[in-house]
Amino acid sequence: MQTHAACYAKDTRPVAGARGAPARWLDGLDRVLGLAVEIPAALLVLAEIAVLLSGVIARYVFHAPLVWGDELASILFLWLSMLGAVVALRRGEHMRMTALVARATPAVRAWLDVAAIAAALCFMLMVLPHAWEYASEEAVVTTPALEISNAWRAAALPAGFILMTVFALLRLARVGSWRQVAGAVAAVAVIAGLFLLAQPVLATLGKANLLVFFVGLVAANVFLGVPIAFSFALATFGYLALTTQTPLMVMVGRMDEGMSHLILLAVPMFILLGLLIEMTGMARAMIGFLASLLGHVRGGLSYVLIGAMYLVSGISGSKVADMAAVAPALFPEMKQRGARPGNLAALLSCTGAQTETIPPSIVLITIGSVTGVSIAALFTGGMLPGAALGLALAVIVWRRSRGEDLSGVHRAPGREIARLFCVAVPALLLPFLIRAAVVEGVATATEVSTIGIAYSVLAGLCLYRRFDWRRIPSMLLDTAALSGAIIFIVGAATAMAWGLTQSGFSQDLAEFMRRMPGGTAGFLLVSIVAFVVLGSVLEGIPAIVLFGPLLFPIARAVGVNEVHYAMVVILSMGLGLFAPPFGVGYYGACAISKVSPDEAMPYMWGYLVALVAGVLLVAFIPWISTGFL
Repeated sequence: MQTHAACYAKDTRPVAGARGAPARWLDGLDRVLGLAVEIPAALLVLAEIAVLLSGVIARYVFHAPLVWGDELASILFLWLSMLGAVVALRRGEHMRMTALVARATPAVRAWLDVAAIAAALCFMLMVLPHAWEYASEEAVVTTPALEISNAWRAAALPAGFILMTVFALLRLARVGSWRQVAGAVAAVAVIAGLFLLAQPVLATLGKANLLVFFVGLVAANVFLGVPIAFSFALATFGYLALTTQTPLMVMVGRMDEGMSHLILLAVPMFILLGLLIEMTGMARAMIGFLASLLGHVRGGLSYVLIGAMYLVSGISGSKVADMAAVAPALFPEMKQRGARPGNLAALLSCTGAQTETIPPSIVLITIGSVTGVSIAALFTGGMLPGAALGLALAVIVWRRSRGEDLSGVHRAPGREIARLFCVAVPALLLPFLIRAAVVEGVATATEVSTIGIAYSVLAGLCLYRRFDWRRIPSMLLDTAALSGAIIFIVGAATAMAWGLTQSGFSQDLAEFMRRMPGGTAGFLLVSIVAFVVLGSVLEGIPAIVLFGPLLFPIARAVGVNEVHYAMVVILSMGLGLFAPPFGVGYYGACAISKVSPDEAMPYMWGYLVALVAGVLLVAFIPWISTGFL
């Protein structure tokens, strides 16, 4: 779920001419403070695994549930989310849209990168006093199980904002010239000042302020490269501060609420699980078996790519992890058979969209957390829609591979297929183990991830004999950073959704959607178009958190099954996410394939047509989503 994001450039070296004693001092300070945050963040990932796995063992082995387990996990999770967001800011990995920024000249792009940091810094400086106030208010609340002050949990918010402020200042000092920094800070200050001066006018606009803040300001920030979470947060803070009488501490409370759903703890767990299956060789084992079955037919390895993404996506929940695990194992052989690199990148991108509903998709988990739809039902309903889109892509593969030269390709003998199958069995069992545990009620969607982690560790150590202990610290840190970036978006989007609801927008939207012509069919078509657009701009998780609570009740009112609607929404967003020119997933697929986006573009259209046909098929044949519920 970097899956789903373009990021800050990771090159944090100072610009030419900025070296010297001050720069070296800043570099050293950044490293020291970075370790002071990264080590606790990595340890918190381990602590969460221990707490959740202990809860499963205590409940199902010793029949003595840990009554304090969920409460402790929730406290640790908020700290993990905030420290992970700090690490992501330091490493430049908060999700942002760079489609337009990347087309700017190098000088303008460098200035916009600095301005994005300045905008994030602006929000943190404004919200910090209110976060401190919120944590102080929570100090009088006692947690029910552990019987400690809730300030131990709520303090994560001001602590995280303080640390992000420090690292934002360090990034400004290290990655930009003083002219760039001064210009960017001045520009942000001027814009904030203009909004403040316009407060008397804004107070008279009523609901038109929704367009000013939640359309105009959000769109401007997103397209100029400000991280999505901070774009949402700035718009919400501005709207509440300048047009309402709402205490701004309430916004911090809504962010806390959004980041504290225990079901979201599955996000870091499944991210780590995805990294583990790549490191232990489980993903490669699955791909090797599939290649032995289909590698001798025309387009066979393309079919393997579709099938491998289906299987791997069901384990990791991270599209970047999925693509990075599959592409290196298949692309060299595919290129030897004459496949064009642009076609490979295009197919890889479209398989990313195809597998968005495969459990345990993080987007599925997010939908369950914000709409109340059963996670088990979503996991069950997500299997066939992904297969339907896979078949649609396979039709295009068949048409394009009819002239493939297979003169040098030999069919794998039965003995070799059997050997590869035996090697792949432990890896092939993992997706079924995860889904069965959730559907049968053995473990929750959060807990089952730790079962998968334990299974993968044992398989890597005992069966595949591939377990690089030296990679564990970096994997834990990557998990914390990506989780922090994702959960911080959820918190900001939750606050924004609350602001929209309080303004009466949700009631207006519901009434508009109910009056759409065409009944259920019209509602589904409008939803498809809307979420394709949202998926290309906002990506899956923030779009779901913002609009899921608003649109799912409308879907129920017009007679659309919630699981069916969830599949339509997710596939539509996936289509937008992986489609050029704005879909950032497309650029991620090109980067993994080491192919220019321009080279892959001509091959995308046939696959995109197949995806559109598949989405419409899922939308108008509800049985594909609900047949096994």
